[in-house]
Amino acid sequence: MEKENATLLTELILTGLTYEPQWHIPLFLVFLVIYLLTIVGNLGLIALIWNDPQLHIPMYLFLGSLALVDAWISSTVTPKMLVNFFAKRKVISLSECMIQFFSFAISITTECFLLATMAYDRYVAICKPLLYPVIMSNTLCIRLLVLSLLGGLLHAIIHSSFLFRLTFCDSIIVHHFYCDIIPLLKITCTDPSINYLIVFIFAGSIQMFTILIVLVSYTLVLFTILRKKSLQGIKKAFSTCGAHLFSVSLYYGALVFMYVRPVAAQSEDQDMMDSLFYTIIIPFLNPIIYSLRNQKVIDSLRKTLKRNS
Repeated sequence: MEKENATLLTELILTGLTYEPQWHIPLFLVFLVIYLLTIVGNLGLIALIWNDPQLHIPMYLFLGSLALVDAWISSTVTPKMLVNFFAKRKVISLSECMIQFFSFAISITTECFLLATMAYDRYVAICKPLLYPVIMSNTLCIRLLVLSLLGGLLHAIIHSSFLFRLTFCDSIIVHHFYCDIIPLLKITCTDPSINYLIVFIFAGSIQMFTILIVLVSYTLVLFTILRKKSLQGIKKAFSTCGAHLFSVSLYYGALVFMYVRPVAAQSEDQDMMDSLFYTIIIPFLNPIIYSLRNQKVIDSLRKTLKRNS
């Protein structure tokens, strides 16, 4: 009977960020503004790169791809969260939940690979400037982007496949603001040990691999610039690399706390706070961090605004 009831389940309930009604309107307005700025900032950056031939080089190809993925992540999570602030029943169908998680898993994993690719691109550009056009050819750029997307797709397929083995009969209440794998595993009545192991192995391996590439690349970049003994160059390098590393640290730090730390150490409120960083805050900050500190992007924006005015 328990198994039969589990198979009849067609919907789940997302609790959202807070139970307090007085916070619904302020939080709705805050996250609505953040979402609109995220979409405008990221899609605007893509349009700027697309329309300026001077930005049709690997560095900006990766930057445009990162902007697209950030808009994708935010659009996967935020609209449903905004609707649920005023919904009487914060219901999501099981099929919609699985689709949301699948889209989220592809985009979040693709971003991990993109951040590592961008760090490697900066390493080649600064540490091997004469060989940069040879190493970072358009063919290699396209291959790296395709591999990043395929890595995200494969990772999402693995986790989604193992999610379909689960049944939900103990509870239909998901203590989160979107469908993510850890909150779903906490309410299943099927033994989720295999799923937790898969999350730890695959998510942990991807995060550690890409974090290592980012750290090694930026470390070599800083050593190369410090050897030049140019005070202006050192200031510029620390300013740029420091901003990039700050964004990457927030992103990876939240991911590690969510998917790699022991399950027993995870509280539901902490899970949601961690998730806010890599689903909403980082996609909002990235266009600012990676673009407003880039002189070519600023110059291109000025030319575009001047031409349109």
